[in-house]
Amino acid sequence: MSEQSFDVLIVGGGPVGLTLALALVQSASGIRVGLVDRRPLSVPRDARASAIAAGVRRVFEALGVWPVMAEASQTITAMRITDSGQGDISRPLFLTFDGDIAPGEAFAHMVPNSVSGQVLLDAVNDRISVIAPAVVTGYSAEGDAARLVLEDGRTLTAPLLVAADGGQSALRGMAGIDIIAHDYRQTGLVTTIGHELPHDGVAYEHFRPTGPFASLPLPGNRSSLVWTESSETAPRFLAMEQAALASEIEAVMGSTLGAVTVEEKLMGFPLRLQIARDFVAPRLALVGDAAHVVHPIAGQGLNLGLKDVAALAEVVIEAIRLGLDHGSDDVLGRYQSWRRLDTASMAAMTDGLNRLFSNDVAPVRALRDFGLGLVDRAGPIKSALIRTASGVAPSGPRLLSGLPI
Repeated sequence: MSEQSFDVLIVGGGPVGLTLALALVQSASGIRVGLVDRRPLSVPRDARASAIAAGVRRVFEALGVWPVMAEASQTITAMRITDSGQGDISRPLFLTFDGDIAPGEAFAHMVPNSVSGQVLLDAVNDRISVIAPAVVTGYSAEGDAARLVLEDGRTLTAPLLVAADGGQSALRGMAGIDIIAHDYRQTGLVTTIGHELPHDGVAYEHFRPTGPFASLPLPGNRSSLVWTESSETAPRFLAMEQAALASEIEAVMGSTLGAVTVEEKLMGFPLRLQIARDFVAPRLALVGDAAHVVHPIAGQGLNLGLKDVAALAEVVIEAIRLGLDHGSDDVLGRYQSWRRLDTASMAAMTDGLNRLFSNDVAPVRALRDFGLGLVDRAGPIKSALIRTASGVAPSGPRLLSGLPI
């Protein structure tokens, strides 16, 4: 079979892969982008929603897709953090965050995954070549091109190949890139609830001995729930009838939002920390979960992946404009240097928070609650934490500041 040639090949058609494809075609006229996925590209049948931090929202603004997403989104106006031990009735409030990183600019929005997926698919429609469904069976980097071999015998080539194929990345394995991993022996549980009382845009995170329990506001009297249970206890919740599950959720929430109804089937995901030892290989860059998987305690997983997109798109487009080899070791080295520190810092923070809060040891609880109280009264520290979580950094990629590349 004949070869198909591209300027950039992206493997993985999730939000990270689609956003990278859009950033490239938006910034470089005539660039040939191919996107490969195991499944036909379609709007995700996904009832979940994702917290989109301010920096990532600016990426979507710069790419022209945020206005449509915004119509279906819910602004997070504030966050309330509480803590309790096993069997405690009271849930003391230790830390509050207002929802703005600047006057009138929220630090995050909740966006339904189905909406963001549809918007991104519409934005790249007819601007990229989609090769799907297709299974990648081989990867090599020879001279000035990377080569993909597909299960049906087709061969695709490009100076740059991008792995956006998730935490179990086949491309990462083919490239021989090792990972550093830790199994938390926890399960992340996710569903959507309706509730009697309005949330007023407030997100709640309640720390319990088994892990954090977060309710994140959606449009209307609805919220997205993301909470952590041990791998031993999670099956009990997954097996519950919806009425019993609703009662359990309402009790954990302390009736903060009144009577609860469960709107979607509860889903469970094993939780682990996983960082690739290298984010690049010859003519290959890893982005999103292929490069890093962190605990959902701070809602940073997708945001980290989209920050990868902002950095990689910038170094690639700059190289193309200068007439340089955009898949060279030098270009990919700049991408890796840009992303390694931020990723390591976020991994360490989420890992530390999970270890600190997922226990019921009285002295540890007393110490962490004292620390939360101090942070709550220290305005500059709170502001710094909000800016870090929002993904806004003056020295970061241009897209994270809402600027075109």
